[in-house]
Amino acid sequence: MTIKRYNGKLRNSWNDFLVNSKNYHFFFHRDYLSYHDNRFEDFSLLIYDTKGKLIALLVANIDNNILYSHQGLTYGGFIVNENMKVEIMLEIFESVKSYLKEQSIQKVIYKSIPYIHHIKPAEEDLYALFIQDAKLIQRDISATIYFQKPLKYSNGRKWSLKKARGEGLIVQESQDFALFWKLLEEILKQQHNSKPVHTLDEIEYLNRAFAKNIRLFLTKKEDKVLAGAIIFDNPEIMHLQYVANSNEGREIGALDFLIDYLLKNECRDKNYFDFGTSNRENGRVLNRGLIDQKERFGARAVAIDRYEWDLI
Repeated sequence: MTIKRYNGKLRNSWNDFLVNSKNYHFFFHRDYLSYHDNRFEDFSLLIYDTKGKLIALLVANIDNNILYSHQGLTYGGFIVNENMKVEIMLEIFESVKSYLKEQSIQKVIYKSIPYIHHIKPAEEDLYALFIQDAKLIQRDISATIYFQKPLKYSNGRKWSLKKARGEGLIVQESQDFALFWKLLEEILKQQHNSKPVHTLDEIEYLNRAFAKNIRLFLTKKEDKVLAGAIIFDNPEIMHLQYVANSNEGREIGALDFLIDYLLKNECRDKNYFDFGTSNRENGRVLNRGLIDQKERFGARAVAIDRYEWDLI
């Protein structure tokens, strides 16, 4: 096998392989990754077989002789197409291990891609990690709705939606990210003393590059914005990336109304709707109130795992 470190000349090869992969996500696209080039030293890899055919990608960055896949992303394991088989993946891990050791890299922190983001089954890497004695070091819990066999809303959620429907609320898709960002920053500072992961400039840039994938929805009452959500829209799954609910919106169920709208109107061709994680401290602490809110919509747990793969 031949392994190449990514550079700009390989951009088209990378993106062309990505769009035909069985665990595609738009944020593995080089146009997405480029927005935080100044934060991370890219060390993404392209793996070729003995005939020179590209067979896998690994989105990654390097920091202090440790390879991460990827610190700027929620997850980022090997990206493969339908030709990938277990035996080939085992060979890839051995080849990558030798290559990284030659680069004086001591370990890999590997964020596996959850199965809900797979277009076709693609967990060959999990078996290879096991064979390499990689250690599970973090497990976050996301809450996901499976549309093939959805669960009913809780009684409390039904009551909240009934109340919201009596308030004359409407949901609209919008391009006014600045308006939403103001509300989001206010709520995050007020409730958590924190800031969004992205800046407004970054999210507007990413929306321009991926308009079909990064979408904003707002809940309004008489033209007043009460709640909003930015969703990441992928082929099989819709992911709730950012939400904000004003104090007035919280009183009348404006965010519940918005999520119900997304589930019933924007997810008709999806297999999953993912609310995101409800953990901190490397998964050890569960925000019970937050995950309960998601489970009341019929969402259930999906693990997002992180591994330490020692190369020495």
